[in-house]
Amino acid sequence: MLALNQNLQKLFSIAQKTEKTGIGLMSGTSLDGLDIALCRFRGSGLQTEFSLLKFITVPYTEDFKKEVQSVFARRDADLEKVCLLNAYIGDFHGQLVLQALAEWGIKPAEVDFIASHGQTIYHAPKRLHQQPGYPNATLQIGDGDHLALKTGILTISDFRQKHIAAGGEGAPLALYGDVLLGSKAGENRILLNIGGIANLTFLPANDDYSDILCTDLGPGNTLIDAACRKYFNKAYDKDSKLAFSGNVNGALLNALFDHPFFTENAPKTTGPELFNLAYIEDAQRQSNTLTISNEDLICTLSAFTAKSIADFISDNFKVDDIKLFVSGGGAENIYVIEHLKKALPDADVKDTGSLGIDPDAKEAILFALLGNEALCGEPIKIGNNPAVLMGKFSFAG
Repeated sequence: MLALNQNLQKLFSIAQKTEKTGIGLMSGTSLDGLDIALCRFRGSGLQTEFSLLKFITVPYTEDFKKEVQSVFARRDADLEKVCLLNAYIGDFHGQLVLQALAEWGIKPAEVDFIASHGQTIYHAPKRLHQQPGYPNATLQIGDGDHLALKTGILTISDFRQKHIAAGGEGAPLALYGDVLLGSKAGENRILLNIGGIANLTFLPANDDYSDILCTDLGPGNTLIDAACRKYFNKAYDKDSKLAFSGNVNGALLNALFDHPFFTENAPKTTGPELFNLAYIEDAQRQSNTLTISNEDLICTLSAFTAKSIADFISDNFKVDDIKLFVSGGGAENIYVIEHLKKALPDADVKDTGSLGIDPDAKEAILFALLGNEALCGEPIKIGNNPAVLMGKFSFAG
């Protein structure tokens, strides 16, 4: 019998380890920066034991953001720029990982694997693209081979493709980590993540996987951030100062909800391909609100995010019997959280820190967990989601 080559031998050795150290990388649609979570795992599946060892968010420069935004959610993107960024981001993320490890005093050889989400530049479920004969699709760039060679660490990447190949929409993948890390028998829970897009996972008290729901809800920070960049030259609404200085415009708020997405059955996915500046401008024209103040616009967009989340929860769940745990950048949006609590007065609203999951690190942690599952887990059937292990392996040599 032929011996396994060195890469396969190392992979087999890592997969058999009782305890693994992995890095989860997340770069979201908000383009704030790269989340780097150093995690330790024992076991897999429902027996997973997890601890967060280190976490950092490395902010992106404005120049880098502009480069990504030039191809982000654009049907007319420059194909050469997409090709170049795919390689560049893989290498760049590897450089940021090495910098973080050096800062933490940890050698790359002490890390078993990197699990990289990559950078989404286009998300196209059939419901939105509506092109006959074409399947659900999504595209994340930041090549795993470049990451692996740059860091010298086994890299697992491109997780969403397997989900789509098996019949899903490629999102929200938070479902798998939420179930493994956030479930509690006897307690109905909602894990709400407010990133660029807002999504939730409902975890029923009865532990029945067929009753679990994971779905996108609509915009999280993406519209607010886009308007802040355009009208105030700010990356986001810090401390919700702009939102609190304005007033909600009812006509515009109603127009923002005038889209089939909000009446489609869950689970469903979406992205900035739909919720973008053009979406805002269409709603303003429809509601004759093009001349409202920029502060009123930010306030209305913030109310739109809060109301779209609250409406979905109140329409689909018994709110007084649910604990709601929030994570993501939107968990720090004071205006959105205050209005969410007012709209759901009977809900017990906390952040995921009370579950032992850093709300800022949650998505990076979840991808590290998906990497651990790819190495030593087994497929789990949850609701109508495909029972598959996700991720492509890139060796470091």
